[in-house]
Amino acid sequence: MDLTLAIFALVYVAMGVGHLPGFRLDRTGAAIVGAMVLIASGQISPAAAWAAVDYRVIGLLFGLMTVSAAFVVAGFYDLVAVKVGNLNVGPKGLLAILIAVSGAMAALLNKDVVAVAMTPIFCSICVERRLNPLPFLLGFCFAANFAAAATILGSPQNMIIAETLQLSFVDFMAAAAPPAMLGLPLIWIVIVLCYRGRWTLPNAVRPSGAGATITDTPVAFNRGETIKTCVVTLAVVVAFIFSDLPHMLIALMGASVLLVSRRFASSNLLHHVNGDLLLLLFGLFVVNAALTATGLPEQVLAGLRTIGLNLHDPPSMLIIMAVLSNIVGNNPAVMLVAPFIGGTHQPEALGAAIALGTGFSSSAVIFGSLVAIIVAEECRKRGIPLSFAEFARAGLPISILCLLMAAAWIYHLG
Repeated sequence: MDLTLAIFALVYVAMGVGHLPGFRLDRTGAAIVGAMVLIASGQISPAAAWAAVDYRVIGLLFGLMTVSAAFVVAGFYDLVAVKVGNLNVGPKGLLAILIAVSGAMAALLNKDVVAVAMTPIFCSICVERRLNPLPFLLGFCFAANFAAAATILGSPQNMIIAETLQLSFVDFMAAAAPPAMLGLPLIWIVIVLCYRGRWTLPNAVRPSGAGATITDTPVAFNRGETIKTCVVTLAVVVAFIFSDLPHMLIALMGASVLLVSRRFASSNLLHHVNGDLLLLLFGLFVVNAALTATGLPEQVLAGLRTIGLNLHDPPSMLIIMAVLSNIVGNNPAVMLVAPFIGGTHQPEALGAAIALGTGFSSSAVIFGSLVAIIVAEECRKRGIPLSFAEFARAGLPISILCLLMAAAWIYHLG
């Protein structure tokens, strides 16, 4: 038990910090190494380790990431970014449009893939238009995180929630979408207040640093491949709603159709699938299963119940996820609680609490989500100053307001 607990602690330190302190071992590496050490040391058997991996989540995530990646290689994301960025509107109007577009795409596609594809283009367009990139990038980031909580398609943690609680596409959306969408105008209001008088770059100021000269050439738009991907995506969503087939099989069938193409090599498409995330989930499934076998989680849960926090109680879960996801990250936080939430009497409210707790709290700190990390890294490469304080200046009040709204909504569901 001591070895299992030590490895678990080290793995989740890496989840929170981004790497194992003192080593060049990132989150994915830490999860995989932790799983391998636990298996090799006999803390969990190979058979138990394989059984711990939820193939439904892995298959669903792979299939939907492949669908989203098809939009990348077709140039769709870059086309949308360029069209939105070049609209002849004022800064406040541009921010409103950017929030709406980011939210819609994150809810229907994988938010992390959307962020990777579109953030560099938005950075370049803002600098070219002499606009301060920060309010627009923060609006893009916050909207992607909030709106992604609305559907199963939006993020990996939503897929884990839906599979664990056996929620249908419609049930999940009905429970989580209303507050997720209501959060978007709040983002606009808070950012407009925070950045009044700071919408443009002074003529004498240009982003500094080695990365400031980066230019991004959009991927060439392919109309035929985009139409094909749109048809497949629509078919997947329709099948999610009206078919009794498992979500994983629907997503994998959609991915199979898109991988067979006369225009693009399958390797090009698979290059944009986040294999690191799949390996991260593999490792965490094993590490979490090994800890569960020690009986320690049950003792912790009993302690939480004594102070009024119950994992089957939606308001309690909203609080737990809001705090936990900002310590270890969204996906690891959901995977920690997933083994203990089955059999609840109110799966819709509990699912909404988890999705909204992780989604709304992601704007509080700069490492609260992968989307925020992507935005921060693009700013760093271009010499655009995005500090922890600058991020939290707008993000923290938005998170607090939306979490309060989520609490009221979950009370209504209950």
